[in-house]
Amino acid sequence: MVHHSSFVDEEGINKACGCPLYPLKSHGPAPDLDQDKTDIVDEAISFFRANVFFRNFDIKSPADKLLIYLTFHINVALKRLEGCRTLTVGSKAIINLGLENVPVPGEHGFPFPGLFPIPKSNGEAELFRDYLKEIREETSGRLLSVAYRANGTPNKWWLAFAKRKFMNIVTP
Repeated sequence: MVHHSSFVDEEGINKACGCPLYPLKSHGPAPDLDQDKTDIVDEAISFFRANVFFRNFDIKSPADKLLIYLTFHINVALKRLEGCRTLTVGSKAIINLGLENVPVPGEHGFPFPGLFPIPKSNGEAELFRDYLKEIREETSGRLLSVAYRANGTPNKWWLAFAKRKFMNIVTP
């Protein structure tokens, strides 16, 4: 059974492209969240190994759309880490992933056409792009701490999931 997001309360949460812009435990365009609380990134990482096996994902709330996007991003990041044998090399691969262009709905390269509505203005597109960039960077950084052990060696129980295709989407 698919794990759905627990972030269903959207009261007071801004949206862009039909996606809620939830607070994160980072400092960027997204609203800040206390470090001791769980955010959508924590949830995506904890649900990843269960959700990556599904070809279909029943969306119950707008937060599930973000969870789908993050699950796909984690899958891409793990594919980049797959050949990296040390934390240092893995960190460089993640930094390079963060430097890549972040497409928004309606642009070439966006992995889920139709899942998110096309932005109504350039301002909304840039707000969503900035949010996706921040959430991708935050997710990638936290992923390093589970994909590698404290001694810097790869955690095979995480990197083995790089071979999975989430929702039958081929990752770059």
